[in-house]
Amino acid sequence: MSPNPTPQNPSVVLSESGYLAIVEPDRFVPGAYQLVVDGTPQSHVNLDDPSQLFFEYIQRMGNVIDLIGEPGQPITAVHLGAGALTLPRYIAYTRPGSRQQVVELESRLVDLVREQLPLPRYAQIRIRHGDAREVVGKLPNGLRGEVDLLVVDIFSGSRTPAHVTSAEFYRSAVSLLKPDGIVLVNVADGPPLSFARSQVSTLGSVVENVAALAETQVLKGRRFGNVVLVGSNSPLPLEWLPRLLASGPHPAKAVAGEELRTFAAGAPIVTDATSVPSPPPARSIFQSGTRRD
Repeated sequence: MSPNPTPQNPSVVLSESGYLAIVEPDRFVPGAYQLVVDGTPQSHVNLDDPSQLFFEYIQRMGNVIDLIGEPGQPITAVHLGAGALTLPRYIAYTRPGSRQQVVELESRLVDLVREQLPLPRYAQIRIRHGDAREVVGKLPNGLRGEVDLLVVDIFSGSRTPAHVTSAEFYRSAVSLLKPDGIVLVNVADGPPLSFARSQVSTLGSVVENVAALAETQVLKGRRFGNVVLVGSNSPLPLEWLPRLLASGPHPAKAVAGEELRTFAAGAPIVTDATSVPSPPPARSIFQSGTRRD
């Protein structure tokens, strides 16, 4: 568990979930901070260098983002789930001029982050408050079909709520994408990976092409961790995969095509009627001093 909040560790009780959110300084990296919600490390930010990504799954997402379009080219991005705004900061820093929108249910979390971990002035980031699924349906029509990148990283504490895991949700969300737009989904699961497999099936029922990136032992179903799903209605350039693997973090595994179909074989497509939250990790995974992988 995270230590009790102190004047050095600003905190707030979130109004929607009732969870305690704390901003803690990184003991090893000057200028870096960690956001912990309900004892679960949710985000890590280096204010001095937003291009540094610490959590493994965030690094994998960053590696994919780097391969969208031309290096440094501005993009239009929508992020469902705010955390400490790690990826929006990364995009603003590495792709100046990018237009970004962030949707977050917990207004107090956004206030805490913006007060304690201020956004850089150059960042063009608009934050919308509300439930991700509801807000997606109300975004301006001019944004629909114009988004290069959609990031789905929605957690309440350590679990993804059920209503943002279904085919109905994904169908609404990916309608924002350009024909060659990319959706990145953070899926947290452990052995036997039933939730992750069903999310592969579900996303694959909505977009034509899906790949999965994770630490090798996670994809083999040997430990709890994060699986990053990459989806698009355009062919995913499979020449990306060797570069993504080489970019780390290591050990890494990428699954696509027939191998991914085998991975998800028999896993049901999740609907609103059958959706459930992601499984909770053991508390021991997030003991003080550890980082979420």
